[in-house]
Amino acid sequence: MFERRLYYHIDWPLIIAIIALCSLGVLMIYSTTFDPTRGTARMYTTQLYAIVIGMGALVFMLSIDYRTFTDKSHLIYIGVCALLLYVMFFGMVQMGARRWIPLRVFNLQPSEFAKIAVALVLAKFYGENRGAPSWTDLAIGGALTAVPLLLIAKEPDLGTAVTLMPVFLAVAYLAGMRMRILGLMFLCLLLAAPVAWKFALKDYQKSRVSTFLDPSQDAKGAGYQQIQARITVGSGGLSGKGFRQGTQGQLRFLPVAHNDFIFSVLAEEQGFAGVLVALGLYLFVILRALEAARLAKDRLGSYLVLGVLASFTFQVVYNITMSAGLAPVKGLTLPLMSYGGSSMIATLAGFGLILNVRMRRFTN
Repeated sequence: MFERRLYYHIDWPLIIAIIALCSLGVLMIYSTTFDPTRGTARMYTTQLYAIVIGMGALVFMLSIDYRTFTDKSHLIYIGVCALLLYVMFFGMVQMGARRWIPLRVFNLQPSEFAKIAVALVLAKFYGENRGAPSWTDLAIGGALTAVPLLLIAKEPDLGTAVTLMPVFLAVAYLAGMRMRILGLMFLCLLLAAPVAWKFALKDYQKSRVSTFLDPSQDAKGAGYQQIQARITVGSGGLSGKGFRQGTQGQLRFLPVAHNDFIFSVLAEEQGFAGVLVALGLYLFVILRALEAARLAKDRLGSYLVLGVLASFTFQVVYNITMSAGLAPVKGLTLPLMSYGGSSMIATLAGFGLILNVRMRRFTN
């Protein structure tokens, strides 16, 4: 459990940066969901509740030694997979996808917590091995990643499913996987792309890729979000239009602006200056977490930090490039800023583990 002397080793600058991003997200959610006819916006209060619960999860993950979590990682992994199976058969359907378990307080999305479960189980597996991972080790790690990935993709939620791949690649690479193996994996994915396009991708997924290359071919349909995202980001200029003064977000030209395209709203209202602040905070968080991996007292801690960070970084980079119209539209939230209770709680819990590893670098 938490020892009082460890309090002095908590990374407070990282916590402050995380809170700053959460606060910025709440302001943007309030701005884009505010209804002048009703004079209130319920979503931002829900996000505040999620942040409070998430900070509680962060404190919980911080208080118990991370080695305790990795020791129980197989139980956490099995529990998350069981929840994903439950969602497949009994989950709530919204917008054509079955992703949520309805609870009295909020709707739980287990796929968000799969990132932590995979990071824990892979850190435990590769942390116990010595030397570079063999082909068998890589196959086992790949299988551990593939099970929740396929369950999430079946919902369907290909965007969240893909975020598990950086976890495996980051942990396996840090464990000693050679670059030629990584290159071979990339080549296999490249060769499998035509097959996946023909048999695995659904029509709407193919449409997103084709409209990314040329949004104008379906400007009122599949290409609409991409076009509006570019307009929203470009209209902000240097200093932005001001808080709650944006036209694209306020007038609902940009769909789900409070969720997938929260960064576009930030760019419109706060301009290039606001974008630089947000990017600076994200860069600080990522570099600070990388430092925690470097300072970790053991390989287990380094693997765990890098696994959690890999998924977070991939999601941040993809969402920002998507918001700028530089990547195909995918249902990926911007961590710490986008609206979503499960995403917020899971992300803050993951940072609790990162803080845990850094804080306990001086313990036995």
